[in-house]
Amino acid sequence: MNSPKAKLEGRDVIIARGDREDESSSGFQGIRFDSGKKKGKSIHPPIETHWDLPSSKGKKSCSSIRSLLSPFVKFRRNKSLEMILDGARDPKDKQNVETFRQMLLQENILPPKHDDYHTLLRFLRMRDFDMPKSKEMFQNYLKWRKEFRVDNLPEEFKFPEYREVKKWYPHGYHGVDRFGRPLYIERIGMVDLNKLGQVTSFERFIKYHVSEQEKTLNVRYPACSLAAKRHIASTTSIFDVNGVGMSNFSKPARYLFLEIQKIDSSYYPETLNKLFIVNAGSGFRMLWKAIKTFLDVRTAAKIQVLGSNYLSVLLEAIDPSNLPSFLGGNCTCSGEGGCLMSDRGPWKNPEFIEMIQVVSLSEEKDGKSENGDVASEGFLMPKKVDMQNKDDHKMSLALQEAACTGTDSPCMAALQKIDWLEAVLGDTKNKIKTLEDALQDTKMALKELAEHTEQPKM
Repeated sequence: MNSPKAKLEGRDVIIARGDREDESSSGFQGIRFDSGKKKGKSIHPPIETHWDLPSSKGKKSCSSIRSLLSPFVKFRRNKSLEMILDGARDPKDKQNVETFRQMLLQENILPPKHDDYHTLLRFLRMRDFDMPKSKEMFQNYLKWRKEFRVDNLPEEFKFPEYREVKKWYPHGYHGVDRFGRPLYIERIGMVDLNKLGQVTSFERFIKYHVSEQEKTLNVRYPACSLAAKRHIASTTSIFDVNGVGMSNFSKPARYLFLEIQKIDSSYYPETLNKLFIVNAGSGFRMLWKAIKTFLDVRTAAKIQVLGSNYLSVLLEAIDPSNLPSFLGGNCTCSGEGGCLMSDRGPWKNPEFIEMIQVVSLSEEKDGKSENGDVASEGFLMPKKVDMQNKDDHKMSLALQEAACTGTDSPCMAALQKIDWLEAVLGDTKNKIKTLEDALQDTKMALKELAEHTEQPKM
């Protein structure tokens, strides 16, 4: 399925600023088109809704104590964790998603694995909540996943050329923006497609790109949500185009750009929060006129092209500690081969990985899809997380080999914590039940005594 194309020449897309500290739907001021001649697609507010954990001030009830024990107390059923991972849902969105869901179920085109609120909402938003168009897009998505064997990539696709690829195509995830979203960076001006073609094929690079998108959905967003204590569902990106001009838009470059843009727009819709293009000189600005004709209107509206004086704009969205030094920030990741090699972020936190794995195992108990996949209820942690670099590969192997069967596995340790806490809570409930029974017996005894004293004396 080709992504929608719309020419934007002759009009400017203007994004009104909301509250930087709280990017909730109430703080979003909307987007308008300068010309006003044609009504384009509506641009929706950020897909995330700001949701903080409730304050623990005041008297602590039993439920608040459970909240403080989160995330070790029954992850799947813990309300605070559900609020973080699911976010606060707009009633109108909920109604639209449920209507869309029922339509897909009735036509038998909603596999259990993809019966997920956020997945369905993203496709609805991309098609302005037009049900038939959203259904068509969703069907194409399922067909593509099957043909591309997306669910088999963790087992079938290895990418040993990872470090060489990053040498000739500098890119990577690095930290988060001020809202808690993953920060993705590319240094496009330093890309050497000839050298890249010598270490990998474009087809393999596209498979690698898809595997990274899957990791972002299944690992990065959940980990960022746990770190930020609010639902995270999109990415903030920076493209450094210093030195890029028309000569860089060769036939191989166009092929790679169009394939990746098609995949992201058609099969991973509404995952881009904002794209900052920095160091845009006159050469790139000429190229940009050609590039933006291939972009969906909604995607183009999220892109801000900046020259060399970009730092103040970036710092409004990103803390200096999360911004690499080559972009004016404070980070160098000197011990990890540079910022774009580090894959630094909440998704590297072992505790968050444990939580994600445990939630996935909890969901596995609830049901399987027709392919034996776990039914998704918000996000899915794949059994095999191919993280490419050495440290992440060790973490991935540990999770795979343990599979919650070894007593020393991180997953087993987390489950043991849950079992212990549940046992403690169960013992407390039993004691409360005993006290309630004793109280009831006391009430009955007092009632009998009262009846006895009220009887007339003979």
